[in-house]
Amino acid sequence: MGRNLFSTQFMVNEAMSLLTRLQSVKPFALTMPMVVAANMPDEALKGITNLMVSGNRELKRKVLDFIKWVKHPASRNISDEEMQAKFALLKLRFNALLDELDIFADVTSQRSEHETGVWVAGLDALAADALALKGNYYKSPPLICFLERGHGAAIRKARTRLPSGTPSPVAVIQVPRERMVGSGIASSLVHEVGHQGAALLNLVNSIRSDIKQWQVTSKYKIACDLYYRWLSEIIADFWAMAHLGIGATSGLINVVSLPRYFMFRIKMDDPHPFPWIRVMLSLAFGKALYPHAQWKRYEKLWLSMYPLNRLDKKSMAVIDELILAMPDFVSLVINHSPAILKGNRLVDIFPYKTRQPAQLQFLYNTWRFSPEAISNAPPSLVFAVIGQAHADANISAKTESKLLGDWLTRWAFLRSENRSRKESREIMYEIKNLIND
Repeated sequence: MGRNLFSTQFMVNEAMSLLTRLQSVKPFALTMPMVVAANMPDEALKGITNLMVSGNRELKRKVLDFIKWVKHPASRNISDEEMQAKFALLKLRFNALLDELDIFADVTSQRSEHETGVWVAGLDALAADALALKGNYYKSPPLICFLERGHGAAIRKARTRLPSGTPSPVAVIQVPRERMVGSGIASSLVHEVGHQGAALLNLVNSIRSDIKQWQVTSKYKIACDLYYRWLSEIIADFWAMAHLGIGATSGLINVVSLPRYFMFRIKMDDPHPFPWIRVMLSLAFGKALYPHAQWKRYEKLWLSMYPLNRLDKKSMAVIDELILAMPDFVSLVINHSPAILKGNRLVDIFPYKTRQPAQLQFLYNTWRFSPEAISNAPPSLVFAVIGQAHADANISAKTESKLLGDWLTRWAFLRSENRSRKESREIMYEIKNLIND
């Protein structure tokens, strides 16, 4: 049954309304007020702008094709139901475009906040530093950070699918606002960076292959199964440890210090280690990378805060096996040598050798009396030094917070000073094309 004139005109008007709403979707460079230092990295802004431009153009073309199809004489025998079904798909694509806009709007709108916006840009610099490894094993995607309410951090990795199905051009890292008071923020942030780095190196799959081989000869079958399941989170914690030293553990303790009920909830199908064992793993990796008496002190503290004496026999049996298997597992991870690392072990690609506790303590004492000596230090090293001072109780919470706020501001300023004029011109060219369309 064919359509009448009214249904045709109705559908054309609906499609034209979609076009009108589409024209109101503006690039963030035109809508988000912020100081220059709070801007996103040019590469990130360019990627997001290109994503919006291409999505906008694609949808505009589809809407115009739909209007042309509706008006064409050959479509007069198409039913209203079929016409509406085709239009509904256009609306879904439009809504997906808006969903993507909202994802990045959460990141950019915050950068107009006084002081916070600049600090978030400083976190961008920390994230980029923690992802940039010597050896050219991968091309780092741009990373952008934002603060969110809640307890935990999270990442939407670059190249994962957005609501429209398009790969994300950037990695978006969410960190809790409540952590912006000290060096512990680095533990959460670099953990999330570790998820991105592990994906770029395909570490989860390659280390799991080693675990399967280890499991054949190991007597710790339950521990092997759990370490296999938890591997993604463990690698991310290892990434933080390899950059930050004991600051990774002290930050982790701050995150997972929950009521006792939550600390020992062992779920055999959970991809996350239960909090108590997660800290024990962090301590074990710390001992392996940075031999020092401090790890024993922190382990004793952790065991005193969450003693094992009230656990049931089943839970204790699992924990005992995990602890017994832990040295072998830690060795397996740090000595892992996949083909992508070109003969290097996993531990070799990180700067842990220059971040031993004694070196971090020396740097802190040097920087206290010669602040200019810190000017060229990479952000992750600055956080490692301050994290070590925090662990040694050599810095007050007030001083720690002020130092980190000052350095986040400095890194944001330096990045804004070093912006690529070529990247900025390319962004403005895309924006001009979008406006002209």
